[in-house]
Amino acid sequence: MSIIESDLNMAYPDSMKRKDIETRMAAWDSDSEFIQDVRTRVFVVEQHVPIDLERDGKDPQMIHVLAFAGFKAVGTARMSLEGHIGRVAVIHEYRGNNIGALMMDKLENQALTLPMDWVHLNAQTHAQGFYQRRGYVQEGGIFDEAGIPHIHMKKYIAKSL
Repeated sequence: MSIIESDLNMAYPDSMKRKDIETRMAAWDSDSEFIQDVRTRVFVVEQHVPIDLERDGKDPQMIHVLAFAGFKAVGTARMSLEGHIGRVAVIHEYRGNNIGALMMDKLENQALTLPMDWVHLNAQTHAQGFYQRRGYVQEGGIFDEAGIPHIHMKKYIAKSL
């Protein structure tokens, strides 16, 4: 039985929320099982994104971040070396605990070390407000991606002198 099958319907007690949340940079080679578990739960099971679209083969070239509650992976996100952020996912039971913001902070800080001025992403429209509060601005209109309405957004990454 896989991690997904054994934990899919598990409800997390309130005592697990809002404490022991840690984020860290992740390596695809050693952390792919955690990353795929979170993304499968959120995108494939919850949002019905076909697994062949979710698993696009680009992960080995991406910068990844993971969020943990204790020893349980509860969130993940990735960024290309060109500054495209994607696959931002937090397991349903842990949403509302600032995990998305913590992961975005890690990726945006990582972007400061790369030769880029902007980061950008395709936000699901229901999450547009989250990204706007983080300084992202809409660019263009609404479009469909994997059967879900999205909007392209970008953010200027200020460089320290």
